Amino acid sequence: MNDRLYKLMNWPRIEGIIYSEEDKPHEVLGPHVTGKSVLFQTFQPGAREVSLVIENDSKKRKMEMVDESGYFACLVSGKVPDRYEYEVQYKDSQVVCVKDAYRYNIGLTENDIEKFRAGIHYTIYEKLGAHLMTVDGVEGTFFAVWAPNALRVSVVGDFNHWDGRVHQMKRSKEGGVFEIFIPDVKPGECYKFEIKVKGGLTFLKADPYAFGQQLRPETASIVRNISDYKWKDKKWLGEREKHQQENSPISVFEMYLGSFQRNQDTDEYLNYRELAPGVVKYVKEMGYTHVELMPVMEHPLDASWGYQVIGYYAPTARYGTAEDFMYFVDTLHQEGIGVILDWVPAHFPRDTYGLSNFDGTCLYEHADPRQGAHPHWGTLIYNYGRPQVSNYLIANALFWVEKYHIDAIRMDAVASMLYLDYGKRDGEWVANIYGGNENLQAIELLKHLNSVMKKRNPGVLMIAEESTAWPKITGKVEDDGLGFDLKWNMGFMNDFLAYISYDPYFRAHHHNELTFSMVYAYSENFILVFSHDEVVHGKSTLIGKMPGVLEDKFANLRITYTYMMTHPGKKLLFMGQDIGEFREFDETRETEWSLTQHEPHKGLSRLVKDLNALYREKPALYALDTSPEGFEWINCISPEKCMVSFLRKSQKNEEILVVVVNFANTAQEFTIGVPYEGKYKEILNTDAKCYDGLGRINSDVKFVMEEEVDGKPYSFTMESAPLSASIFSYSPYTEKEKEQIEKKKATLAAQLRAEEAKREAESAKAEAEKAREEAEEAKRLAQEAMNRAQEAEKRALQEIKKAQEEMKLAEKMRQEEDARQKASTAKK
Repeated sequence: MNDRLYKLMNWPRIEGIIYSEEDKPHEVLGPHVTGKSVLFQTFQPGAREVSLVIENDSKKRKMEMVDESGYFACLVSGKVPDRYEYEVQYKDSQVVCVKDAYRYNIGLTENDIEKFRAGIHYTIYEKLGAHLMTVDGVEGTFFAVWAPNALRVSVVGDFNHWDGRVHQMKRSKEGGVFEIFIPDVKPGECYKFEIKVKGGLTFLKADPYAFGQQLRPETASIVRNISDYKWKDKKWLGEREKHQQENSPISVFEMYLGSFQRNQDTDEYLNYRELAPGVVKYVKEMGYTHVELMPVMEHPLDASWGYQVIGYYAPTARYGTAEDFMYFVDTLHQEGIGVILDWVPAHFPRDTYGLSNFDGTCLYEHADPRQGAHPHWGTLIYNYGRPQVSNYLIANALFWVEKYHIDAIRMDAVASMLYLDYGKRDGEWVANIYGGNENLQAIELLKHLNSVMKKRNPGVLMIAEESTAWPKITGKVEDDGLGFDLKWNMGFMNDFLAYISYDPYFRAHHHNELTFSMVYAYSENFILVFSHDEVVHGKSTLIGKMPGVLEDKFANLRITYTYMMTHPGKKLLFMGQDIGEFREFDETRETEWSLTQHEPHKGLSRLVKDLNALYREKPALYALDTSPEGFEWINCISPEKCMVSFLRKSQKNEEILVVVVNFANTAQEFTIGVPYEGKYKEILNTDAKCYDGLGRINSDVKFVMEEEVDGKPYSFTMESAPLSASIFSYSPYTEKEKEQIEKKKATLAAQLRAEEAKREAESAKAEAEKAREEAEEAKRLAQEAMNRAQEAEKRALQEIKKAQEEMKLAEKMRQEEDARQKASTAKK
């Protein structure tokens, strides 16, 4: 090595590069002007010889080996050439030409860093991660990662033999971001970040912002271009807001892509593109308005169903590429079907290649396990108070909406975010600064995200799966609410499933569980859910929860769906439940679509289809969905009958619907009070034969009676089959019908008057006859009294005569006694 070159060498910095501990390699490697010459330095581990090849220069310059580990340098007079590369010869005589990554000293701007540090860089995914770009006419990929506490970070992949010494990244001046542009790295290349932490340990980490990731069990990130897809859903996006308003009909088909349909020959997953036509056909046929996909973000374990995410920015490779997923969403949009994504900002798995202990410190999670770990789930909790972490999550939600045209984000496990002590015992959690159990940082994150989403994407829905009574989940942020559009109604689900699982004989004692949901129905904007959570882990499926013999199970499930579809709130049903699947959800198998060949399952499917159609066609079921004016109980206080009846209303009286549900396993006759005079026609009965019922329906139109029932001025009587629900539409009388009714009323009134007069005449005649009979009876009684008096007089005279004779006899006897006494005295 000549003296001049030797003196130009910064040996401590070179040693840092050789031992992979340099965080600013661009200051050493690459071309650097020194006087009238350019110093080239490159580190090619394992190389035996390296030559500098300058474009349009026939001379090949052999570089000097500065260190046997593969560090080479040379000094070339002139300015930095526009194009050059290194010809590298390895010890096995293999020769490769590589462009110099350290020729390009690019990175995030100060503005990018400042916004990221403040947590308000809403498109940070366009800066961090791996991005295809062309720099000075050279195609390649720019890599950037946030790892502020790392000693050194490198990009490793097939393009550098996974050698962390080759492409060491530079640390930005502020923000702890490492970055590098590597020429010739193309779409589809696998990569990771090799992170060296203080103490010397190194870790291989997947890119948190990667747009693609390998199919499990492989774990590398993949360079993806997601900007070339040509969308065809402009019409849907233009109309989306009107389909997703507060009082729009929304019926959601929740699904797990891997179990919707599988390859019939291999039982493997289908591609997003292969799945799209089947999903469209089924959803349109059944009348759902939206599909909700269990998480499609990349995750390592199938059994987690996507709820333990590793690649937040990567659609799972189980079903194809990013463009394949775009095609899936686009296809559904072109058919008028909205797409909702499950999103999991509450926790993340501990897998070592993921976010945990990312840069050798607890970067994304809390260091204190009482704050940073879920003891029951075995996962880690995000540190929402760190701006860059909240930025990561907020930008991710926006990413799916703005890059993949997603229509709604359903946020998983919101309750676990709101409460510091969620699922924890005393001593396992740390109170907030005020001593409470509210997670103030998580609350701020939710408000921030929902506010930004509304400003940037006003037609998109934000949905919270929140299982507690936390107030104002769907309240406006300006009113100290969290800003969600909808909240899963877990109370309705739990209470109703508890009620319906009882044998009908015992339901009278649990009537409150049936009706209680209406007490709080308008405290939030709710979506009623029978989700995947209710049909796993030994809970049985919905049909399995129903009591009774098989026929009763299906009858109970039919009234379950009818009650849900007529109850205020949006609707969600998990796949397989609309056909009465008896087997619990299992991610390893396809849904049992063949069940619809059997009449009970076919009938149930037909009912759900008809309910969805009715829901979308009848404004009374959605037009006042979030207003108390849209619902009115007719009868909810007859627990002994196990029945309820209610009205669903819109702004127009003629659109009202009357719903009657008989939860008893016996036929009953109900007289239903209604508010308006007119005709009531049964438009749906769950006991209809087309639903595999027995056909005990109300086929005749019901004309009201002017008899007050249930506090309503009119009423009609209907027959209710055991375990059945009926829906009646209302029609006011036409003018002709009113005339006919008036004539009939006049005729009926005349008949009533004539019958009344006849009744009065007959009554008078009856009274006269009664008076005559009473007079004759009185005369008879008087004669009998006279006869009795004469007879009494006669008996009295006889008694007197008898008494006189007895007195004479007594006198005679006294005289005779006196005579005897005198005679006796004389004798003496």
